[in-house]
Amino acid sequence: MVSGDLELKAHVEEQLSVDPILDAASIGVSVRDAVVTLHGYVRSFSERYAAEEIVMRIHGVRALVNELEVRLPADSERRDEDIARTAASVLLWHSAIPEDRIKVEVSSGWVTLRGDVDWHYQRVAAERAVRDLMGVRGVSNQISVANKALKAEIRDRIHEALKRNAIMNAQGVRVEVEGDKAVLSGTVQTLERRLEAERAAWNVPGIAHVDNNIRVA
Repeated sequence: MVSGDLELKAHVEEQLSVDPILDAASIGVSVRDAVVTLHGYVRSFSERYAAEEIVMRIHGVRALVNELEVRLPADSERRDEDIARTAASVLLWHSAIPEDRIKVEVSSGWVTLRGDVDWHYQRVAAERAVRDLMGVRGVSNQISVANKALKAEIRDRIHEALKRNAIMNAQGVRVEVEGDKAVLSGTVQTLERRLEAERAAWNVPGIAHVDNNIRVA
C-alpha cells in the first residue's frame, strides 16, 4: 500500500469513528489506488448506508466497494410479512410518492421496490422511506422513471442545474442528451460531486436515464 493510500485509509477510519451512529470497531477499511473497500458488519441497513455516505464525502476517494454485512440484533428481527406491510403503509402515506404505483416485495429482510413514477425524486423518496425500517437488511430499487416528452433546451437545463448546485464546478462536466437519456462525462474532485452531478441531471424534467461517466480526479 502506497503512502497516499495509507493516509486515505487513516482519514476514512477517523471519519467513521467520529460518527455517533456507527460502531467503527466492527468496520474494516482497506484502500488500494484510492479505491476504498469497507468490510465487517453493521447493525442495520441504515448504518450501512450511513457509512457509505461518509466515505463518498471524503476528498481523494475515487471509488467505493461496500462489503459491509447487516447483522440485525435479536430485538430488530422482523418477519418478511411485517416488513412488507409496514413498507406498504409508509409508501401509501408519503406525500411525495404517487399512490398505487409502487409494489413491495420482501425476502429474508431484503426489500425490492418495483413500479414507475413521474420524477426521479419520487424514486429516491420511496427508497429513503423504507431504508430505515426495522428489520430491513437491504433495498433493491427497481422503480423506473416514466418517459416524458423532451424539450429542445434540455441540455441547457441540465447545465443550469449543475451551476445552481453550490458544491459543483459545472465547467468540469460535459452533458450529452440521447433521447430521454443524459450522458455525463468529464472530471470532478470528489465522489460526492460525481453523484451530485448525476442527481442534478435526474432532476431535469424528461430525463428517464442517466449514464454517469464522470471520473474522479
